[in-house]
Amino acid sequence: MSTPYYVSPEQIRQDKEDFVRRGIAQAKEVVVLEYRDGLLMVAENPRKTIYKISEIYDRIALAAAGRIAEYEALRVAGIRESEIKGFRYYREDVTAKWLTNLYSQHMGAVAQAWDAKPLEIELLVCEVGITGSETASGLQRNQIYHIAFDGIYSEEEKYAVIGGRATAITEMLEQRYTDGLEMRAALRLVTETFQNIEADTDTEDGYEIAPDTIEVACLEQTAERRRFRRLSTDEVTALLS
Repeated sequence: MSTPYYVSPEQIRQDKEDFVRRGIAQAKEVVVLEYRDGLLMVAENPRKTIYKISEIYDRIALAAAGRIAEYEALRVAGIRESEIKGFRYYREDVTAKWLTNLYSQHMGAVAQAWDAKPLEIELLVCEVGITGSETASGLQRNQIYHIAFDGIYSEEEKYAVIGGRATAITEMLEQRYTDGLEMRAALRLVTETFQNIEADTDTEDGYEIAPDTIEVACLEQTAERRRFRRLSTDEVTALLS
């Protein structure tokens, strides 16, 4: 009888982590940051056939870096589960923290299965705060959750970045970000950061940051029930002009 082939759990975990990081390293970045009236979400995305930023529920949006097919499956599942919970109970019960736990459990289960490929994505689950007129508890702060491929998540403050060069972009934002930015200033900050990163990267395709190569959306505190709004190319052009 032959001896079964053995690989330690630590080695399997390390191999999966290396595999996912190589894939994420090639992904264009997504930045979410607070501005004066809510949360601004900007992604490097020259392709117009897909979205990396999407609405999930009234005050909740989802952004991803990595394999779009895997992100799309989670996006659809998140919308379905949110609608079911909001219908059965109250719409206020659907929160970013609840959705983050849902995604975390699924992504963690896939990553821990020894015979399954881990999901090659990172997620940002965002929820805009509620004004004092909408809740008895007063103003509720904005929430940004970062979920890694293995389901481990953390709550970020002010801004968050996912994608291949997330560390370098985060370091730039640490130096330049200030509280209370207007949307125009916040968008310019992100685009200038993208431009600096692209300038530091040797690329053969001559990739440039422009209104038609980025995807921009926001969660607005001042909007009605549905707070998500996707900005058109013309709107982005006007803000950057």
